[in-house]
Amino acid sequence: MVVGEMVQEVDLAVIGGGPGGYTAALRAAELGIKTLLIDAAPKPGGVCLHMGCIPSKALLHAAEVVYSSKHAEKIGIKFGAPEIDLPALKTWKQGVIDKLAQGIVGMCKSAGVEILHGKATFQDSRSVRVDCPGESAMRIKFKHCILATGSRPVALPKLFKKEEDMASDRVLDSTTALNLADVPKRLIVIGGGYIGLELGTVYAALGSEVTVVEMTDGLLPGADRDLVKPLATKLADMFKAIYLNTKVNNIEVTESGVEINVEGKDGPAKLSADKVLISVGRRPNSDGIGLENTQAEVDPQGFVLSDEFCRTRDKRILSIGDVSGQPMLAHRAIRQAYVAAEVLAGKPSAYDNRCVPAVVFTEPEIAWCGLTETEAKARGITVSAAKFPWSASGRALTIADTGGSTKVIFDPATSLVLGVGIVGPRAGDLISEAVVAIEMGAVLEDLVTAIHPHPTLSETINEAALSGLARLDRQRSKEAEKQISPT
Repeated sequence: MVVGEMVQEVDLAVIGGGPGGYTAALRAAELGIKTLLIDAAPKPGGVCLHMGCIPSKALLHAAEVVYSSKHAEKIGIKFGAPEIDLPALKTWKQGVIDKLAQGIVGMCKSAGVEILHGKATFQDSRSVRVDCPGESAMRIKFKHCILATGSRPVALPKLFKKEEDMASDRVLDSTTALNLADVPKRLIVIGGGYIGLELGTVYAALGSEVTVVEMTDGLLPGADRDLVKPLATKLADMFKAIYLNTKVNNIEVTESGVEINVEGKDGPAKLSADKVLISVGRRPNSDGIGLENTQAEVDPQGFVLSDEFCRTRDKRILSIGDVSGQPMLAHRAIRQAYVAAEVLAGKPSAYDNRCVPAVVFTEPEIAWCGLTETEAKARGITVSAAKFPWSASGRALTIADTGGSTKVIFDPATSLVLGVGIVGPRAGDLISEAVVAIEMGAVLEDLVTAIHPHPTLSETINEAALSGLARLDRQRSKEAEKQISPT
């Protein structure tokens, strides 16, 4: 112990103030556990609040307003060209963040959760050293610790001709892109996953010519192609260009912009832009925090290994959220936070959820949960899928947006609902019904007989299930006829 170092003892130390961390701290305090929340940032909320989910969705709302005004002409309403007040937009976005951050502080205060700002490093399995900015370091001794340190954008240093180019303000990642320093005339997005497409949508709405470079053969790898198709069609009109099956060989920052050498059959060998956004995934923040001083183990990808009770290989340390594995989503972290806190309180709890919903907040939105057709094919699982096109939805017609669809994936033998996929406006809000259905073990009949309000987009889930059930009924009737027909 360093001479003069302050020591504090708590029942539970939670490291990381993101959705998983602060939720775990609040739940633990509710259950009577003396809890300290340690966060390296000056304000709680983590990447999700300050550099991810919330600011991106605030800007995506602005983009939605722009696109809606452009397309209102088809229903007889005309608007002039939008004027983008970038400082005002940034102020509004920051106001949303600050309000939510202050709300977290208030909740912690009400629950009796102390917040300590500083970088935590494990000294052993029972303590961490916290280096607090402008103050003396502290040593926190704990009975248990919940690790919720989150993740950070993946960097691609090998792609740059000069190492110093990585620090250029012409090179953006998901964090710096959300700062909105300016709106570049031309922007290249490397990566056709959800982060790249969401941010590309924002910048395109604000006036950038956006070019996407994706090394696989399709946008949103892993998502079912029929869900991606309506989005890809809209993005082809919204973006300047989308290059698939294209590999980035190197990036060079020049005085006037960036030059990117690529390799692909459908595009040029060199792309030029004012800025480049690198969005090729995220990596867990498990390094540089002293885990080697504990018995916790990390896999080759950097994720801290843990079980269904969120316990690591160290009996005193639990891990939740992005640092604990895929999918790296805030709502998964929140669910694990409850499990971890309840396990420490001796309650029967486990992270045994059947599905974690995924939402891409583009225009249109895409959402899915449970088993996808792509996954089922890869795993050799026999499934059936029933789709309902939004062109037949009364509500979709009234909002002049009929390009979406809803599909239900089910077991043809039992009609058990295995997965649901939706593409269209507010797909992210609609998917929750499907999550509940899968968690409760619902069958098609449950979705069919549950009355859905009319006219709404939620009816499309009911209609897709009805289509699937009708197909099963026809198959069953044919099988019954074969059994009673004379040989």
